[in-house]
Amino acid sequence: MRRRDFLTSAPLITAMVPGRASTKTNVVMIMTDDHGAWSLGCYGNSEGYTPNLDGLAKDGARFTRAYAAAAVCSPSRMTYLTGKIPSRHGVQDYIRDERSGPKARQFLKEHTTYSEILEGHSYTLGYFGKWHMGDAATPQKGFTHWHTTAGGSYRATRFYRGGDVDEVEQYPTDWITDRAIEFIEARRGQPFFAQVSYNAPHTPYDFQPEKYRRPYRDSAFPAFPRDEPHVNQIEVYRKYLGNRESRWSYMALVRGVDQNVGLLLRKLDELGLRQNTLVIFCADQGFNCGHHGVWGKGNGTLPFNMYEQTIQIPLLFRQPGTIAAGTVVESMVSTLDFFPTLLDYLGLPAYRAPDLPGRSFAGFLKGDAPPRWQNKIHAEYAYVRMIRNEQFKYIQKADGHGDEMYDLEMDASESRNVARDPTYAVERGRLKDELSTWFAVQGAPPIEEWRKTVRNALDPRHYDF
Repeated sequence: MRRRDFLTSAPLITAMVPGRASTKTNVVMIMTDDHGAWSLGCYGNSEGYTPNLDGLAKDGARFTRAYAAAAVCSPSRMTYLTGKIPSRHGVQDYIRDERSGPKARQFLKEHTTYSEILEGHSYTLGYFGKWHMGDAATPQKGFTHWHTTAGGSYRATRFYRGGDVDEVEQYPTDWITDRAIEFIEARRGQPFFAQVSYNAPHTPYDFQPEKYRRPYRDSAFPAFPRDEPHVNQIEVYRKYLGNRESRWSYMALVRGVDQNVGLLLRKLDELGLRQNTLVIFCADQGFNCGHHGVWGKGNGTLPFNMYEQTIQIPLLFRQPGTIAAGTVVESMVSTLDFFPTLLDYLGLPAYRAPDLPGRSFAGFLKGDAPPRWQNKIHAEYAYVRMIRNEQFKYIQKADGHGDEMYDLEMDASESRNVARDPTYAVERGRLKDELSTWFAVQGAPPIEEWRKTVRNALDPRHYDF
């Protein structure tokens, strides 16, 4: 048995080996792609088989209502790094041809990122895995250790390494972890930030190692709804609906992530870095696997959607001695809040800018809840904008598409659009005004003029109305 396979199957090691440690808190930030929170055991999936992520939640903090500020990969990742809404950083949909090769572009060039700020405070930063924010071949924004990919098959993947190219045959989730572990081992005595960005469980479902598929061989996949196909389901994903193999593939990809998270956690224990390292687990956005009759994320339907499963993400934090074990945060937080929260948690000066609407939720992690926290979030995806509060979700759409409104207290499944129901006319008007005002304050144009801010090429299949 190979060492990584032994460690994957071994129980989580809790004993710590003494070693030199930085006085600053290290960070290991793990991000998955197209990952619904509903798929994890700690979020209620009875057949999740995600013991390492469940353990992370048990030993730290789990956010039950964390949301992406964008409903597709590239804009969401850009928002994490910059703290800006998509119409301010300019990436309004997933990045296509500009990821690599002669058309590659560096969309982050004129934006300040948390990675640059960390570099300025003596952190060494490594990025491992899916980039999807433009030029994947070139180290950017404070990251000096660079093993990135523009995506691709799970059978063979091209990774960029600071000007070099590695054609990798190893399963990419495993390979990414191995590179991150090498980085952590080398930096154990100095402050580091490792961003570990897995492709999984994003399509294609072309391959998963048998060791990750095995637990689901006899599964009934109870977490996957059996709803009728949504009338607006995009055709390219329709084949996955009602398909047991697709469910099996998705959960096997999640299982592979969980086992590799276990390797990262065990390495931190082995190096004596458990107490001094903040571990974060998150996703770029959520995903529907039959929920609402949809397979996909925001662009799983045309026009785009903002369903709860589309924008809700898993969000876990762990640092023993600082974050109380078993913390559950039910307040609404957004990926817009990630930038200020990270700096606040690490004790670094706040970065102030008029186009950063996020709030620090570090107090929730340290047992001192932020005062007057308002449970309200906003999201944006091209011609779609959303506001959600405790009771209502209001979605405004340009380009001739009708608005949507859901009373989530009465209709948690978002099956009845009440935007034209006269009973909700007053509340709809209030939410519409509030939404328009909020985006205007952030410097966004009126929704009808959303194309003015777009910097990346848009997929014509999604905009040919």
